[in-house]
Amino acid sequence: MPRDTLTRDQIVQAAVELLDAEGLEGLNMRALGARLGSAATAVYWHVGSKENLIALAGDRVWHEIALPDVEAVGWRRAAEEMASGLHTMLARHGWMVQAFGAQPMFGPGKARHDDHNLGIYEAAGLTGVEVDQASASVFTYVLGNALGLAAAASLARRLAQAGDGEARMAEAMKDAKEVAAQFPRLRARLDTSSADYGSGPDDAFVFGLRALLDGLESRISADGA
Repeated sequence: MPRDTLTRDQIVQAAVELLDAEGLEGLNMRALGARLGSAATAVYWHVGSKENLIALAGDRVWHEIALPDVEAVGWRRAAEEMASGLHTMLARHGWMVQAFGAQPMFGPGKARHDDHNLGIYEAAGLTGVEVDQASASVFTYVLGNALGLAAAASLARRLAQAGDGEARMAEAMKDAKEVAAQFPRLRARLDTSSADYGSGPDDAFVFGLRALLDGLESRISADGA
């Protein structure tokens, strides 16, 4: 695709698709140019740098998170929907978890999300620094929960590139299970979903989110009393 017909929007969308497929380590201008049928120089001309492209791609996926109407559904349900939407976005785009540790990731999309999220905790009755503390606590919980999914996907890509990924993963899990079998509580969980690499018990995310919000709700009620 010639430079004069290539648009930044097309490049950013193609970058998101490439990042979803290959992760942060798989994004380079040559591969992206090939996906677009264009030269790498044309891609650079539109986005400036790889770092800027990652920031643009990140900003796009932040817009996937719906913003619930807190007046219509109440702060508690709005907080659950925002956290679940963030978790879904991070699970869909695991490279975002990688990107947080690679470069600053902030733009209109994240600002839109963060501003609305702060409004939810203001509506709950929190004030001052407690609004930021509540928002940061939930965000950190969601990010930590998504880390396991991102790590598992990244490892799977690396093993696949090595050509013998399934065999190496099976051998590694065999060794891990032999270690776990030496400890009674881990041994009891070897045949459950918790034993899979990068995963946790069924509904663990929902359980933890509700426990966290229960704590915030209890604190708000106590302060109000």
